[in-house]
Amino acid sequence: RMSRHAKKLKDHDINPCVAETDATTKCLNDNNYNKDMCADYFLKYRNCRKFWHEIMMQRKRNGVKPEMPAAEERKKILESMG
Repeated sequence: RMSRHAKKLKDHDINPCVAETDATTKCLNDNNYNKDMCADYFLKYRNCRKFWHEIMMQRKRNGVKPEMPAAEERKKILESMG
């Protein structure tokens, strides 16, 4: 049984970086938790979190709700950026 926190981490509407989280976890599992082997995955995860945090802060400043765009809207934002 998954905790409420674990469910939130897997919810694409709440966590925009599910793919990066999963890839990092898989890398750690595959490399016996040697973090040095997964540096690229950590970087991609951090970049993802930073990017969506900035979007969220911008929406908050502009009074846009919800502050974190839903998965479908995020897909459109990324597509519009190329």
